[in-house]
Amino acid sequence: MAEKGLIVSVSGPSGVGKGTVLKRVAEMIEEKWPGKAAYSISATTRSPRPGETDGVEYHFRTKEEFEEMIEAGEIIEYDQYVGNYYGTPAAPIAAKVSEGKVVFCDITIEGSLALDRKFPDDVVTIMLLPPSYQELEARLKGRGTEDDAKVAARLAKAREEIARAGEFEYAVQNNEVEQAAQDIMKIIESEMLRTFRQKETIKNLE
Repeated sequence: MAEKGLIVSVSGPSGVGKGTVLKRVAEMIEEKWPGKAAYSISATTRSPRPGETDGVEYHFRTKEEFEEMIEAGEIIEYDQYVGNYYGTPAAPIAAKVSEGKVVFCDITIEGSLALDRKFPDDVVTIMLLPPSYQELEARLKGRGTEDDAKVAARLAKAREEIARAGEFEYAVQNNEVEQAAQDIMKIIESEMLRTFRQKETIKNLE
């Protein structure tokens, strides 16, 4: 395992299976490098719910604190939902990378590209693709949570997002969760062998 960690930023359309695939990749990381898998934790201005802990489910901040973080460039990307801010803070990610951890980010396209600008040496960006638009439509309809109009809107958005795959370093197709996870694991293993992540290993040969 390299002494410096890695940020694995995965984007893709709704329904493509990002969360499921990343969960499997995290399991693979733990099998190969115990204790090295980590997830990016969002910051929010909403109040903690019963049982939630600051720094575990979210980094809980006041509106004033969050806006100060935005102003200082400490929030990589953010959005507002039901009157509350939600965003990705940079400092906790940087800390985990310095500890040699592989940090997973399930994030929007703009978020991935912002991460790449913020941490150009530490991020690998991956676009997760569906097997086909037909299969993506079947997955979205299979959720049973949205009507046909909303599914059609999500598919239209998916086409827009996939058209931007060329802005990412890698594209992995999620035909099957295990294979997609293995493909991402190969990317991680290759990235870990880059020379700037092996400085200590090289130095110790002297």
